[in-house]
Amino acid sequence: MDIAKIKRPSKDLVEKVREVGAATASATLAHMGIRNCHMVGPVARMAGAVIAGPCVTLQMMPKREDLFEEGEYADVEKQLHRHVLYQAEEGDIVVVDARGDMSSGIFGDMMMTYFKGLKGAGVVIDGCVRDWTKVQKLGIPMWLRGVTPNYHAQTNLMPLAVNVPVACGGVTVIPGDIIVADDDGAVCVPVAFADEMLKKAHKDHGWEEFSREKLFAGESLRRYYPLHKDAWPEYEAWLAARGKKE
Repeated sequence: MDIAKIKRPSKDLVEKVREVGAATASATLAHMGIRNCHMVGPVARMAGAVIAGPCVTLQMMPKREDLFEEGEYADVEKQLHRHVLYQAEEGDIVVVDARGDMSSGIFGDMMMTYFKGLKGAGVVIDGCVRDWTKVQKLGIPMWLRGVTPNYHAQTNLMPLAVNVPVACGGVTVIPGDIIVADDDGAVCVPVAFADEMLKKAHKDHGWEEFSREKLFAGESLRRYYPLHKDAWPEYEAWLAARGKKE
């Protein structure tokens, strides 16, 4: 089976993307002209989880019986949802284009136990998983549309390809892209734009901690969000007092 290998970005770059979070990454990419990076539909199933990592991808398609006839355990090595996990390494995120289908459980307890053993970072599925009572106990950060009792190809879908471009939540995701996900949702950061996104994020949002303090103290929203040019000297003095640099 010929499955492409992904090129993984540096761990340092991935960690910096994780630190900015989904909302800042999404807003900054939008300011850069990349408007469609939030995967709409999958929502956080583990409150407070914040992850980032390179992605391996699985493409599900509407079932065609001449292309997929196997049952749940018949000739399991033909079942490509296994092979996307074979491609995963520590720190990777599995992204699945499950077409928003609510009746196919792409992975279940055993598959996710294997992924947990690999030390994968998390899973983003435009669809569902099954065995939720057991899966949630694994502590794997997941962004899903929901859960179902059905296995992956029981109803409408079949796995068609691994490590190909997919559409997840209305976003084109390329294998190896950096995914950053938290309670706000899952965002795809193209590796080619990651460095520029980080630079712009720190430049555009570096003042937010200062502004947050002012707003919490009841100061003017007009003056401190976004930071008005007249308030910039206050921010610079605030930075200097903390030994920081803009």
